[in-house]
Amino acid sequence: MAEVTIRDLGKAYGAASVIEKLNLEIPDGSFTVLVGPSGCGKSTLLRMVAGLEEISGGDILIGQRRVNNLPPSERDIAMVFQNYALYPHKTVAANMGFALKMKGERTEDIRAKVARAAEILGLTPYLDRYPRALSGGQRQRVAMGRAIVRDPQVFLFDEPLSNLDAKLRVQMRTEIRELHQRLKTTTVYVTHDQIEAMTMADQIVILNKGKIEQVGTPLELYDRPANTFVAGFIGSPAMNLLKGTVRGGHVQTEGASLSLPDGCAVAEGKDVIYGIRPEHLTVAATGIQGTVAVVEPTGSETHIIVRTEGQEVTAISRERVSFRPGEAIALAPRAGSAHVFDTATGARLC
Repeated sequence: MAEVTIRDLGKAYGAASVIEKLNLEIPDGSFTVLVGPSGCGKSTLLRMVAGLEEISGGDILIGQRRVNNLPPSERDIAMVFQNYALYPHKTVAANMGFALKMKGERTEDIRAKVARAAEILGLTPYLDRYPRALSGGQRQRVAMGRAIVRDPQVFLFDEPLSNLDAKLRVQMRTEIRELHQRLKTTTVYVTHDQIEAMTMADQIVILNKGKIEQVGTPLELYDRPANTFVAGFIGSPAMNLLKGTVRGGHVQTEGASLSLPDGCAVAEGKDVIYGIRPEHLTVAATGIQGTVAVVEPTGSETHIIVRTEGQEVTAISRERVSFRPGEAIALAPRAGSAHVFDTATGARLC
């Protein structure tokens, strides 16, 4: 195992800069998730760590070793791809042991390592099958097994679950997390799905346009987003972000006067963005005024989408409600649950 250190890392394609002076510490033994919208640079960053993309500047260290100019085979990493990348004409056992065979390891050692990985992943009954005879989830386990047998310092996962159906994705999330808890190998995992990031990570790195917006634990990012981008990206449904102005210790927004959080000192007359998560809004006699646009029952909760003067606001109710579209409604924020951001910069004020 080893930590991964990224210093002033840059990547450009001609005159177009994709990543510029990025700095990141990935602790030894951690499960770090890189997450962000499409095109934010997360897969490019992972491929630079793997050695599959040349860097344009900066340094990458795995442990204490600078690996900038080392080929992938010499970086002591193992990568799991989105499309499995299995050899269709080789059995499961042969696929898992292929990299070891190419290194010239003894047949007996390869068999032992493959058998150990197969036992960890529940693949022992399938070792003599070919990939075409496996389900999508089983093929992904084989790809993971191929990485495990190499006993690398770092595992790299590039959106490994995107080809699976919703139910299988949930199952595989659990299996990958359990695998990490068992092996304790430093893991860097790329996804565009913030639910995957929240449920799997020790540390989340949120990227946007090649820059890091915030690094922290899932709950740190959820409870104290550094800016409006993080606030709107983490959480499903997303945080409501309402434009307003501070007047007399309150934010005037959407026809309502909403209290600032305790200890939040913002200058009178300042334009701000008032953030409130859907689960922190309750139906009340006063508050944000609007009309019901859509009611979405999910079973355990109900999502109420309300159309106000300026935008749509989403609330979550744990109780069964029977609002009808077009019905007038007021939503009140739970005390102490608001977030306030600077309108000009998007940065968190309190």
